[in-house]
Amino acid sequence: MRPFSFIRLLCVLGSALALPNVAHAAWEAPLQMPTPATPEQNTRYQNGKLLLDQGSYLLAMKELEPLTPPAARFERAPEAAYLYAVAATRLKKWPEAEQMLNLLRTEYPTSALVPDALYLQGQVSFEQGEPDNALRTLQQLPAGKLTAEREAMEVNYLSRLNDRALFQTLLQRYPQNATLGRVYADKLLGGWYTPADKVTLTRLVEQFKLDPTRYSPRQVGAAKKNSYNIAVLLPFEFTDAAQARRTQFVTDLYAGMRLAQDSLQREGRPVQVFAYDTGADTLQLKRVLALPELASMDLIIGPVYKSGSKILARYAQQKQIITVNPLSQDGELVQNNAWHYLYEPSSATQGQQAARFALNTFTNRTAAILYDNTSDDAAFAQAYKAAYEAQGGKVKLMRRAVGTSTDSVFAQGFVGFDLKSVGHLVVASTGRRAGPYTFKRLQAQKVTMPIITYAAWLDNPSISLSQLDARDVYMLYPHYLDPGALGVRRFRQLYAQQYNLPPSVFANMGFEMLYYFAQRLHDAGPAFQQQLSDSGPVSGALFQGIGYPGGAHDNQYVPITKLERMNVEVQNPVGE
Repeated sequence: MRPFSFIRLLCVLGSALALPNVAHAAWEAPLQMPTPATPEQNTRYQNGKLLLDQGSYLLAMKELEPLTPPAARFERAPEAAYLYAVAATRLKKWPEAEQMLNLLRTEYPTSALVPDALYLQGQVSFEQGEPDNALRTLQQLPAGKLTAEREAMEVNYLSRLNDRALFQTLLQRYPQNATLGRVYADKLLGGWYTPADKVTLTRLVEQFKLDPTRYSPRQVGAAKKNSYNIAVLLPFEFTDAAQARRTQFVTDLYAGMRLAQDSLQREGRPVQVFAYDTGADTLQLKRVLALPELASMDLIIGPVYKSGSKILARYAQQKQIITVNPLSQDGELVQNNAWHYLYEPSSATQGQQAARFALNTFTNRTAAILYDNTSDDAAFAQAYKAAYEAQGGKVKLMRRAVGTSTDSVFAQGFVGFDLKSVGHLVVASTGRRAGPYTFKRLQAQKVTMPIITYAAWLDNPSISLSQLDARDVYMLYPHYLDPGALGVRRFRQLYAQQYNLPPSVFANMGFEMLYYFAQRLHDAGPAFQQQLSDSGPVSGALFQGIGYPGGAHDNQYVPITKLERMNVEVQNPVGE
């Protein structure tokens, strides 16, 4: 009978772990130990595969482990060892996975699974913060085996490293690694470059045949200027009055930017702002990007649509111009691009920051997560679970409550679960019925527990402020403004004087965004990535905080608020 196909396993499971395609023809190769398996061994093996397929990783490991040592004389020991290692990586049990992969490679060196074990062990080493060992392991892959998968893994993990000295050491040890060389070149252009790096960058371009037009430090190390040029690429729809009314938020964003420009001028940090109408399709955006003057800009803000963001991200990387997306919370847009940032915290970052807050605030370290049927809510929930469990917490339930418009649909998220068994509840949903039904279920089970959710619950007419005040409801509120803060009151006054209207949240965002990034231009010049990476979140001019520490490319500060005596109070101020 043909052995178990790992292709089916990986398709069923899915994961952030980029496991290779392991359906090799060599599965049909002669087994190392021809001793027939006992019925008990066969049962364990089949149970282990089934449990792995079902996501019961710990149970799968327990079933498979006795089959793996040579003393067991099990004919499918290499497969059992590999399956065990896969299960361990799903649980982020990196030492256990590494130990089993070492056993597979040492005890069964002729197994067809050795290349897959090398690949997976490389990933385990990366996850354990051992890039040197990871590259050394991956270097042992046979020529032509898992080449594309290996390159993708190296790009993914090496791009996360922010230790310049470590990169230089790795380059000395692996001078022929093209991926390492390309990522280091990207790091140089992303803010590490100094004039002393010119020889190194030139060598990398020549050795690995990199595009010289892309890998030439036009901006890096450029002298500071008295004034900087900023392009704003937004769908103003100047020629369509009806559409312009539907995109009032764009006008508000720009109005806030113009006031920021005025403030910077008064402070002696002038910027010139140039507005370009990108329309609602990518065709108009491409026309704008073809304009010669755009390549001379020091900063670009925009656009607002995802398709356009991807195009502009490529342009930013090619022209080495920092570009800031004003509204997106999709962290994937800025991955592996030293020149592209999100003004907003991504959904994943919000989940991570909420998990850290919960671990530092709640004594009971167990949680249940319900999330709505959107990509942002799913990203939030997955990031929350990963961050919470990585730091010692336990998520007992994670369930998607598809569609929260009615109680009957949202109720599916609570079916068969005892809320008393967890310490707090996470509800990643802005649905109108999510809040009321959650309170209803808590009351029915006579449970009082902290809830982590979104600030949209404050604007839900089906939830009274007294209900929120009476319970421990912690709300992620990226756009929270303290109405009593001097800067907020002053901005409202200036905006009303200029436009005869109170500022919308988009006007406030436009001001904060341009004011913050223009200051970075004046502090460090047009390639200010390293300055962002080296500084933690700071209080904003209007909002609670903003910052991109540790090489992050989305805002890492997320205000978490709670109603106290009917007033919104920030529970995690900047600097605490």
